[in-house]
Amino acid sequence: MCARFTPNLEVETEGPLVVALAYDGLCTFEFGIVTEVFSLNRPEMGRSWYRFASTAIEKGPLLAQGGLKVSVDAPPDVLDEADLIVIPGWKGVGIAVPDVLCARLRAAHARGARIASICSGTFVLAAAGLLGGKVATTHWRYAEALRNAYPDIEVDDRCLYRQEGRIFTSAGSAAGIDLMIEIVRQDFGAAAANSVARRLVMPAHRGCGQAQFLERPVAQRPGTGVAPVMEAVVADLRRDWTIASMARAAGMSPRSFQRHFRATTGVGPKEWVTQSRIEAAKTLLTDGHRAIEWVADVIGFANAFSFRRQFRTHVGVTPTEYRSRFFRESKRDL
Repeated sequence: MCARFTPNLEVETEGPLVVALAYDGLCTFEFGIVTEVFSLNRPEMGRSWYRFASTAIEKGPLLAQGGLKVSVDAPPDVLDEADLIVIPGWKGVGIAVPDVLCARLRAAHARGARIASICSGTFVLAAAGLLGGKVATTHWRYAEALRNAYPDIEVDDRCLYRQEGRIFTSAGSAAGIDLMIEIVRQDFGAAAANSVARRLVMPAHRGCGQAQFLERPVAQRPGTGVAPVMEAVVADLRRDWTIASMARAAGMSPRSFQRHFRATTGVGPKEWVTQSRIEAAKTLLTDGHRAIEWVADVIGFANAFSFRRQFRTHVGVTPTEYRSRFFRESKRDL
C-alpha cells in the first residue's frame, strides 16, 4: 500500500485525485487540457477541489511533441490511489499499449476509479479491455480503425464525448475540454463547471457533435458569398428563413446558394439555421425563468413541440433537462 499522494499546491486541497498519464511521444495539447482543468490553483473552489498528479509507466525523461522533455511528479503506484485517471491521447492508433499499463487500468477500474480518454487515448482503454460491449467515441479520423481493431465496441463518431458508467471517451483534442468540464459538472455542479469554462473562455456545454467539423475547412471572406446572409439569419432568427429567401438575400439562385453554403459551412442552409436556433436557445435557457413556449417563438420555431423535438435531436436532452442540468441556480457564489 503506497502512501497517500499530496501535491504541492499553494492551497492544499483534499478532493478527488486526478492522475494524468504521460508517455514517450506525449500529445502536449491533450495533456495541457487535463492540467489546465484539474491542476490549476483555484482558491475560489475551496479545499474540496481536485488534487492532481502526473505519472508514467515508462522511465523518463520522456520526449513530448514539440521537442519538450517531460518528467512526472509521481510513481506509477499513484494510479492505485487515483479517483480519476486521464489518458491524454496516445502515441498512435497502431502502437501497442504496454501490458503493465493495461493491467493497472483494469485494476483501477475494478476498485471503482473513473477512467477518461482524450482523442486517440480511446485505443488505450480498448486495449485494456475496458470498452468491450460499450459505446465509445474517438476522433473521426480514427473511428474506422477503432471499429476494425475492436469490433465488440460500438463506435459513435458523431458525438463529442461518451460516458459508459465510470468510463469516459472523447473525440478530437478540443472535445477533451468538453469532457473535462462535464466531469467537473458531475463532481461539483453547474456553477463550478461554468466557472472553469469562463476561465477557458469557452461554453460550458456544446451540444453539436463531430459532424460540424470539416476535414477541409473553406475560408469565409467577410462581405462576400454567404457570410452576410449568415449574419442576417443570426440577427433575426425569428424570421421564416427559407432557402429561397436566403438565396435572394445573397443574390444567388437557390441551387447556387445551396452549393456555396455547403462548401463554406459543411452543412446545408436549413440544417445550419436549425443549429443556429438551437445554440441561441441554449443561451436563452440560461436564466432559468423564461417559458419554453417563449423561447421557441423568439428563435423562430413554429411551436414548442417542434422546438422540443429539434432540441432533443441536436443536444440529446430536452430543453427543460438542459436548463436543469447545466444552468440551475447554485447556492455557491463563485
